[in-house]
Order: sequence, then C-alpha cells, then structure tokens
Amino acid sequence: MLRRSILAGAASLLLTAVPLAETGKAMSATSLHAAAEGNDAAAIKTLLAAGAEIDARNGSGATALLVATHGNRVEAAKALIDAGADVNAKDRIEDSPYLYAGARGHLEILKMTLRHGADLKSTNRYGGTALIPASERGHVETVRTLIAAGVDVDHVNKLGWTALLEAIILGNGGPRHQQIVELLVEAGADVDLADGKGVTPLQHARTAGYKEIEAILLAAKARRE
Repeated sequence: MLRRSILAGAASLLLTAVPLAETGKAMSATSLHAAAEGNDAAAIKTLLAAGAEIDARNGSGATALLVATHGNRVEAAKALIDAGADVNAKDRIEDSPYLYAGARGHLEILKMTLRHGADLKSTNRYGGTALIPASERGHVETVRTLIAAGVDVDHVNKLGWTALLEAIILGNGGPRHQQIVELLVEAGADVDLADGKGVTPLQHARTAGYKEIEAILLAAKARRE
C-alpha cells in the first residue's frame, strides 16, 4: 500500500509539473516527453501507470519514444517499447523511432524496434528505407542488422538512389563505407542498378576515386560500361 501511495504521489507531481494551461492529453504528453528526454525510465513507468497516453505527440508530432530515440536514451526507449509504444509512429517530417534509430546508428534502440514490429518497408521523407541513410553515414553494424532483418537492399528513394549508390555518392570511400559496400554486395544488391541519370555505382566510384570500392564492384561482376 505504501509503495502504491508513493507511486501515485509521484505521478501526480509529474503531471502537475506542466503549466496549468496545458490539460488532458497535452499535459501527460509533455510530462512523458520530458521523462523520455531525461532517460528517466522510472518516471515513464509511473506516468503510464497514472494514465499518460503512451503515443501522445508533442509540437513536432513526435511521440515520447521518438524523443528518446533522438537522444539515444536507451533505458527510456526500453521502458516505452516494453509498455507498447508504437515503433513506427511518424512525426511531421516522417521520422519514426525505427527509421531514426536506423539512420543514426542507434543500434540498441534499433534492435528493440525490430523485435517489436518495425515496418521494414516504411520510408522517410526522402522515400528511403532505414538502410539507405545508415549506409550513407557509415553505420556498419546497423547496415548488417537491417540486412539481416530483411530490408530491401535495392529499394530506390526519391533521389533515384539505392543504399549502394548512397554509400558511394555520399560516403567518403573509407574503410567503413568499403565494408558497407561489401555487405550490400554480399546481400545481393544489384551492382549495376544506376541512379536516375543512368550513372552506375561503378561509375560513381571511379569518378570519386574510390579504388577499393571500385575493386569490390568489379569483383562482383559490375558492368564496366
């Protein structure tokens, strides 16, 4: 009984810590978002027990889980996901916890979203899967994880780029991007799938002077011209 009273009191304090002008859903949302930002799993559990709406949105349309994902707040994300937060809920710029974790290489949160219903076909505002920005940014283990989960390695975004093309065009040609190109090739990526202007991955690699990536593509039987 004492523990229950303490939890109820804590929830009341957290909920009333929001300005009085905010009521109902907005009040609980603000408190839950703050707890997520602060990586306060205990406060999240208390707020949810007191009736806070788990997928309520803030001013940018983000859920508390997306806020936790933005900051790579693993404990907060776990508390929210375990309680049933929607890992695919998008904000106003079409980011979801799953997509953002993939794009930013927040591997622990990404794996949690994959275990709890991540939509592998969902896309960001550029029309890309989580695999495409992960490849661009050099997140090797994230790319490995997304490939293993079954994300389409040949998905084409609004720019006309696949993950392979983006890794070459926007990558730096260094060891991490070389490894990502190898992972994509090993996963069956089409090494001849050109961009919207007809330029192939091999041509982009040659233009950029990425000799190691060029060698990987040639070993995978990329068309020379």
